[in-house]
Amino acid sequence: VNQVISGKRGISAEMAKALGEAFDVSAEFFTNLQNAYDLSKAKKPDPGIAIRRQIQNHYPLREMILRGWINNADTSLMGAQLARFFEVDSLGNVPHLAHAAKKSSRYYEEIPAIQLAWLFRVRQLAKSMHVSAYSHKALLQATEKMKLLLNSPEEIRHVPRLLQESGVRIVVVEGLPGGKIDGVCFWLHRQAPVIGLSLRFDRIDNFWFVLRHEIEHVLQKHGLDREIIDVSLETGDTAGNQEEEIANNAASEFCIPQREVKSFYDRKWPFISARDVVAFAMRMNVHPGIIVGQIQRRAKRWDFLRDYQVKIRHLLLPYIYVDGWGDIPQVDL
Repeated sequence: VNQVISGKRGISAEMAKALGEAFDVSAEFFTNLQNAYDLSKAKKPDPGIAIRRQIQNHYPLREMILRGWINNADTSLMGAQLARFFEVDSLGNVPHLAHAAKKSSRYYEEIPAIQLAWLFRVRQLAKSMHVSAYSHKALLQATEKMKLLLNSPEEIRHVPRLLQESGVRIVVVEGLPGGKIDGVCFWLHRQAPVIGLSLRFDRIDNFWFVLRHEIEHVLQKHGLDREIIDVSLETGDTAGNQEEEIANNAASEFCIPQREVKSFYDRKWPFISARDVVAFAMRMNVHPGIIVGQIQRRAKRWDFLRDYQVKIRHLLLPYIYVDGWGDIPQVDL
């Protein structure tokens, strides 16, 4: 007992049992005393552990480090990087983290953290681009030129140039797991609209639909006050959201005149063959994959003639500012 009192030895399990017998109490009483003493003497843990846990509870920190969005560093430097990434003055003001609701935009608190991280990466890249001032007229003309590209996947490479010449910054950022983002529209200022795409679905019909959807947001000056994040455009419900309905209608009409596709669908479904689709696509001067996408949405048959929905990502990425699929642009934080 003297050795225990003097701190020369602790209370082992055997000692706890012996003391329990001697004083007629449970052995756990003494083991608990020893545990409390050990904890009182233990060094306080690095506060960075709790901060890192707090970040990881909300944001995909590991994925953001792997993607090169922030560097793996000590807690103070990582906190500073994260604050700059989200354009706030301190880690405590980062949306979704402690006390952020008091100081940051409530709008950002309503956006899931994974989507918010993707959005700010798009903002980061868009700010580093240099394009001319936005022209509504030029964007309308560029959109008309894009209609001539619908019949050939290879012609998609011209899209970034047409948009940038009209003053629209366009960025492709690979989505984060679980984000389900298709695209975003926002403005850095009144003469600097930004379109961000995730290319979540690598298909010709999805690319043109999502792109034209975001272009319509720009033409209508949607997103001037707050970012418009479009999630699951193919299956999402836009009822009651006027801005989304306007953009969806414009995108559908751009891909194929809706009166034409409705007539074709009503006459042929459910007996539409691949030959019918190819012939109709030739008459409409669009790629068959675009027709297939329209039919799938009307019939809710996502397996219909999927082989015609050719991949386009590899055709676009060499000509556009991209983050993802192994390509990591360097942005200083």
